Order: sequence, then structure tokens, then C-alpha cells
Amino acid sequence: MPRYEVLFLTVPEITADEASNLEKHIDKVITDVKGTVISYERWGKYRLAYSVRKYDYGVYYLIRFDVENSDKDALLQTLKTIFQVKFVDLVMRHIISALDPRASLEYKRSESLEETPSKEMDNFLKDTRNSHGSSNEEALDQDR
Repeated sequence: MPRYEVLFLTVPEITADEASNLEKHIDKVITDVKGTVISYERWGKYRLAYSVRKYDYGVYYLIRFDVENSDKDALLQTLKTIFQVKFVDLVMRHIISALDPRASLEYKRSESLEETPSKEMDNFLKDTRNSHGSSNEEALDQDR
């Protein structure tokens, strides 16, 4: 039985109700074709490398599932349609990948913004501000 995963990026202000509705809808589509959901993970909120739909942040979700060969094409097309039509306001990007059924289901990923301690984040932002342009601001203040 082929194994797939879907990694999708949602808008940063997705609510818990919207996320739950999205999860239920995807789960229903997969189980309707006798597929099996292996995992549904909320990876968290991340700063994006570039803006997507004018957002600098997004929330990542990862779904892994098994599906019969005879039903896979219809299921994959249905999932693409769901992301591009029904949940177009929530899902900014998605990718569907085939997996090796024997491969590990573990990923090494960086900490999301929710997992990063706020004190560390404050220090990072402070250091970043100090290293970018503070000397220019001080020079302007001295010229006045």
C-alpha cells in the first residue's frame, strides 16, 4: 500500500476551529477511499524565507497516510482540489510526496516560534536591532 505525506502551509492567524475543520475534512476524504491516516501533526508557526500572499509567517501541518493503489490518483486529485478551492483562504501552499513505506517517520526540524522561549526571542530581536543600523541612528542623533 503506497504511503504519502502532505505538507501544507496555512495563514498565520488560522484559528483552532478552522484547523480542526481542515483536519476533519482531510481525514474524511482519506477514509472515504479506504485510506488510513498515520499521523496529523501541527508543526507550528515559522517565519518564512519570503512573503507568501503578503504574509511573513505561516503555520505548517504534516499529514501522512496510506492508500490503496487503485484509489490513489482520485484521492491525490481530490486533496489538491480541496487545498486550491475549498480552503484557498487558509492554505497558502501544499506539496504531496510519495514516501518509502519502510522509511522512518521522524523528521528533524527547527523549533517553531511557539516552541522558542520568549526570552531567547527577545534577546535575538534586540541583538538584531543593535547590529543593524543602530550606529547609523546614533550618528544621525549626534549630527543634530
